[in-house]
Amino acid sequence: MSDSAPALLTANELVVAFNDRVILDHATLALHEGDRVGLVGRNGAGKSTFLKLLAGLRTPDAGEVAARRGLVVSYLSQEFTLDPAKDVLANIRDGAKHVLDLVAEFESLPGHSPRHAELEDRIAHLDGWNLDSRIATAMSHLNTPPGDRDIGTLSGGEKRRVAMCRAIVARPDLLILDEPTNHLDPESIEWVAEFLENFGGAFLVVTHDRWFLDRVTNLTVELHEGRFYSYEGGYTEYLSAKAERQRAEAVVEHKRQMFLEKELAWVRQGPRAQRSKQKNRFERYYETAAQSGPVIEEDMELVIPPPPPLGNRVVELTNLGVELGGRRLFSNFTYNFENGQRLGVAGRNGLGKTSLLKAIIGELPPCEGTVKTGQLTRFNYVDQSRLQLREDRTVLDELSDGSEFVIWGNGRLSLRAYLKRFLFADDRISLPVKFLSGGERSRLLLARILKQGGNFLILDEPTNDLDLNTLRVLEEALIAFPGVVLVVSHDRYFLNRVCTGILAFEGDGRITHSVGDYDYYAEKKRRRSPAPVSSAAAWVGKKSADNPSPGRDALPRTQPASKPRKLSFKETRELEGMEAEILKIEQEIGRIENLFTAPDFHKVHATQTNELMANLAERRAMLNQLFIRWEELEAVRAGAERSS
Repeated sequence: MSDSAPALLTANELVVAFNDRVILDHATLALHEGDRVGLVGRNGAGKSTFLKLLAGLRTPDAGEVAARRGLVVSYLSQEFTLDPAKDVLANIRDGAKHVLDLVAEFESLPGHSPRHAELEDRIAHLDGWNLDSRIATAMSHLNTPPGDRDIGTLSGGEKRRVAMCRAIVARPDLLILDEPTNHLDPESIEWVAEFLENFGGAFLVVTHDRWFLDRVTNLTVELHEGRFYSYEGGYTEYLSAKAERQRAEAVVEHKRQMFLEKELAWVRQGPRAQRSKQKNRFERYYETAAQSGPVIEEDMELVIPPPPPLGNRVVELTNLGVELGGRRLFSNFTYNFENGQRLGVAGRNGLGKTSLLKAIIGELPPCEGTVKTGQLTRFNYVDQSRLQLREDRTVLDELSDGSEFVIWGNGRLSLRAYLKRFLFADDRISLPVKFLSGGERSRLLLARILKQGGNFLILDEPTNDLDLNTLRVLEEALIAFPGVVLVVSHDRYFLNRVCTGILAFEGDGRITHSVGDYDYYAEKKRRRSPAPVSSAAAWVGKKSADNPSPGRDALPRTQPASKPRKLSFKETRELEGMEAEILKIEQEIGRIENLFTAPDFHKVHATQTNELMANLAERRAMLNQLFIRWEELEAVRAGAERSS
């Protein structure tokens, strides 16, 4: 947080309670010019409530929100509303209503009006004269429906993209985004990330997309137990700093317990408290005993029921093609699934990712090719819409289906014990579903679906609406799953952490397979067919080259030599071995990053924090150098091929 920069908005001593549950407990936070803030915390912690307070949509029980005079705020909520009486374009233009009002006033005034120049400067500052062009660019990159479409005909994902477009077109001083990447495909998320990197104002974003947080934020604020904790940097830096804070808190708590143990022995001896020194010692003991220790965050133990063994044949796809609504989604796709694979399915929306899943499990017949399933293969399909929970039933009733146990390998596990692994305490297990938070609902749905077992687990967008802690535990459970995992997700961090391969829908009916995580696939795709430069930076008034994205996207592109030469034998061998070396280093980077996300990090590795951070930085530098060298050798090889 840039304390030296002028404050845009300040939340002072906010208190919000729902019944007997305190959401904000005298919480204070200031947002300054230039801040790029990621707000994190468990589902139900109060993040969305806080955003509504900032946007002026609700008032706190105590405290106040003070904004700078004339502050322009745009807010994208999770429960956004669009005007059903207007079409797509009119709804998007509503986001820039204050700009349109200025233009209308400017055009209504005579040229000699003293307010004319003031309005002209204000409109120019907001880039109001180019508003229609910027709206068209945003609609294109966010893949919104056509401007003349009726709102009532849109799907939930289409409506969210329209609302996202409406939120960013106004060029506000402060942009507040609640889950902006939901229902966006990787290309759209990339564009939004670049837009925010070049955004001239401040923004506060709540998202479960950890890659997105690392990409766009310079400050991470955690909402925990009603208070705010600020950490410099993105999500990865936050994990490291939080682990260090927890380690320090654990040391302080250990000293407090040692003091209490020593003093308790003295108190039990029954010394008289008549003398001043003894009386003070008694008071110090009782004062220390009354203090509360640090709150230990409890993570759910998401263990997927042990699957039955798979046979030699798992699933074989041969020349598979699928049509939907008379449109060919993909064709001629051949792939054999093998035990132990964890494959991510990625690509733009509407290309057929969910249709592929349904073709594999037999819900959607292919128009060409075959799907052969092994005799021992048992699917467990987690649908994108999941299952509908019944509001008046208790958590236990929603899970039971008439049984008191879950089949667990060759044994059984009681439903209560199973639910506790999903972080449901005894008092929550008997609670009606209608009183659950969004995170609890997601965990209950996962518990209900995953208890079905199976050795071929298919998940369609499992990361939506899960908090970061639950996401990490789900990732660890999938990594440890001994069967096959096939998962559709736009969450790049999730795909990087879980997947051993990517099935990528690249358009024109093509599906390609890439070994490794999503970043590795994206890098290979970029080098195979460099994408045109995004217009997001230009959309906010800057060139992308002035502020390149960090990491691999910022690597310099090597120009081929004027006289193409061929690779030497040594360089050819170097290029051939480079892919394996890159994978090796990426795996080591992933191993270190996983240490920071482990729940017992501060207990096991706290003393190694600085060393691990140094090792992580060193590996990332090595990886960047390898990619630079790879570009050099690829440029030489490509030049030689063109000249031959």
